[in-house]
Amino acid sequence: MTPLSDQDLAGKRIAIMSWRDTFNPESGGAENYMLKMAEGFRDRGALVTVFTAAYAGAPPRNTHDGIRYVRAGGKLGVYARGMQALLMRKLGRCDVVIDVQNGLPFFTRLVTRKPIIVLVHHVHREQWPVVYPGMTGRIGWWIEHGLSPRLYRSCQYVAVSRATRDELISLGVPGHHIAVVHNGSESVKVPTLEPKTSYPSMCVVGRLVPHKQVEHAIDAAIALRPELPDLKLTVVGGGWWADELQDYVNQNGAREFVELLGHVSEEDKHRVYARSWVKALPSLKEGWGLVIGEAGHHLTPTVAYRDAGGTRESISDGFSGLLADSKAEFVDQLRQVLTDDSLRASLAKGALSVSESYTWENTQKALTNIVLSAMDGKMIAAQDQPAPQSKI
Repeated sequence: MTPLSDQDLAGKRIAIMSWRDTFNPESGGAENYMLKMAEGFRDRGALVTVFTAAYAGAPPRNTHDGIRYVRAGGKLGVYARGMQALLMRKLGRCDVVIDVQNGLPFFTRLVTRKPIIVLVHHVHREQWPVVYPGMTGRIGWWIEHGLSPRLYRSCQYVAVSRATRDELISLGVPGHHIAVVHNGSESVKVPTLEPKTSYPSMCVVGRLVPHKQVEHAIDAAIALRPELPDLKLTVVGGGWWADELQDYVNQNGAREFVELLGHVSEEDKHRVYARSWVKALPSLKEGWGLVIGEAGHHLTPTVAYRDAGGTRESISDGFSGLLADSKAEFVDQLRQVLTDDSLRASLAKGALSVSESYTWENTQKALTNIVLSAMDGKMIAAQDQPAPQSKI
């Protein structure tokens, strides 16, 4: 049998079912991963259609950079509309479907017999009661951990980290059905000469939602101000939790040194990375943490929680950043980075090294191989190799 190659993707039709697209005001790392995936397929000659939720100002259908977008349904209605679109062939003929499971799947197995690849960034076990307390969260968790693994039991899975792979196995997904394909990281396309601030500085970058726990970074800044009176924290990103966070800042008397910028341009986001001494990532759960690599390109190390999952792979503890096991340790590790010039310089070099070891090109090649194998009726259980890492 002749081995499959990138050229075999030419002319194939790929449907990607995603909760959001990258133009959505609440998009984040998962949507960027989806876009890079779609661009990789497009560049190899595939015809890519992305189905996603509708939102204010977005056309129901459009084509952007050679990728077709179809939008319908709201935050939860998108799943029923997606099933309908796939069943009624409103997305056109499909050779393969990629079902991006962001807590809930699109139930594509119920409406098509084409090969399906289930993409999972992380399992939402801890997030359901935080975002949807009560019955709604219990139903969501039942679908994610009970129904979905049964519905997709014969399908290929892609996880973005070994931590996510292990969680999927704990839900009953066969390990030999799961391939691990890490997020990539790319060299910054904006000027990188932005100097570090003359004063101690921290940043948080990401969607403003409860499970990102931005309050922990605000609390850290408040706790460290007595010994670092010039300390500033800059928060970049938007989301439905933004007003609550602003209230939290105001109520805790932190307006003088905590700034919430909201949505900014890509260039301004990277300027914040470049200026900051350290990036705080207090998220409850991260499948990988794309922002870690983005910051690393600017010699900005990250402090995050170890039990967030994917952070154990995207951060080499003690080399490219620090991993905390408690909120108190999170604050203490931020203190270490901000006050120890030698440690900060060493972690900065490590952060750059690790970020450069993961590329979107490699991610796209791995995903292409998985799509081709799925269309050939084969499963892949390959795992990305971790970046070269060493302790300081």
